[in-house]
Amino acid sequence: MSTQAIRQEIDKARQSGPLKQIIIPPCPDLLARLQQAMASSQPDLTEVARIAASDVAMSATLLRLANSPVHLADGMPCSTVGQAMTRIGLNETSAVMTGFLLRNAIPVNNPHLARFWERSAKRAQAMAFIARQLPGLSPELAHSYGLFAHVGIPVLLQSLRGYGSTLVEAAARIDRSFIATENANHRTDHAVAGALLVRAWNMAPELMAAIRLHHDFASLGHSDISPEVHTLIAAGLIAEHLMRVHEGLPEDADWAEHHGEAMEWLHISGEDLEHWDDQLRDLLDHA
Repeated sequence: MSTQAIRQEIDKARQSGPLKQIIIPPCPDLLARLQQAMASSQPDLTEVARIAASDVAMSATLLRLANSPVHLADGMPCSTVGQAMTRIGLNETSAVMTGFLLRNAIPVNNPHLARFWERSAKRAQAMAFIARQLPGLSPELAHSYGLFAHVGIPVLLQSLRGYGSTLVEAAARIDRSFIATENANHRTDHAVAGALLVRAWNMAPELMAAIRLHHDFASLGHSDISPEVHTLIAAGLIAEHLMRVHEGLPEDADWAEHHGEAMEWLHISGEDLEHWDDQLRDLLDHA
């Protein structure tokens, strides 16, 4: 499915199909302002700092990161948002703010999703790292993919009766995929709902397409799809695997079935994965 076809599919399902009943929270005003400030080839640093300082908790998050062992080194502790931005850099500042605003826009209050945002932050860090190892993939876009990849799950949890039970069932079944169980019970799934949110929030079309297809590994390499979308999907599978290795979890079904195609698309080897795993451990520890 091309990006245009995905957009049309979502719009149609939103108007008269199963997505009609899905409640999409509005994009936070501060996130919309942040996207606008970062959209220029010369981002508006003053506006980004103003947005960061407008929320005490968000300011504290930036300061905590800037003063963490990952960034502090031998420097003096930061005491202002401006100092924190200088230390961690504009792109990481924007990424941290995006994650903070997303978490607050879509609260997750379900025992089965207790670590949802923690794992999203780890996935985003892993994606940004992988993007820096690959030619042509924006670390900022990759970070956003890591944050938003599974955002459809809490969206569906807030909108669909019985979806909490579907989460339990989908995690337990071995005869069909998570996505297949969602569709059997609700005629939609978290990949579609996540793409809908990204479209509604006016984010990058490549991000929308990659989230829509992030469990459709048969699409890898298809000529109708942008190479950047393929790369996001393949890198996302690698990031999930490296997170599971870091957490001591067994490999999941997607990795077992499709890691070969993903690694071939990205032109990486098993040695590359081992090297990335070593480099990522400290980052994931502090995510």
